[in-house]
Amino acid sequence: QVQLVESGGGLVQPGGSLRLSCAASGSILNLNTMAWYRQAPGKQRELVAAIFRSGGTTYPDSVRGRFTISRDNVKNRMYLEMNNLKPADTAAYYCNFKFGDGNDAWGQGTQVTVSS
Repeated sequence: QVQLVESGGGLVQPGGSLRLSCAASGSILNLNTMAWYRQAPGKQRELVAAIFRSGGTTYPDSVRGRFTISRDNVKNRMYLEMNNLKPADTAAYYCNFKFGDGNDAWGQGTQVTVSS
């Protein structure tokens, strides 16, 4: 059983930055992909960044160049560096681990609000 806990959300002004963290505990063997998703009120959950076992990353156009995903395999942590934040980035952010057996794990989410 894997437990994921996000932290680092908060209120920030447009143009500001935040760094989200995802701490993992439990068995994380056979991990394929680590990812961040977000969900705004009334909208579907969407992928904002993913890092693959190979170390490759992917971002949607809406955040590319502003967000950076990274991981620390020793500490079992994943991070999302968010710069030049916009009001449209306001959402609950969730970390997600996908495993080779098809299972995945989700955190409880951390709220990011971008507002002046």
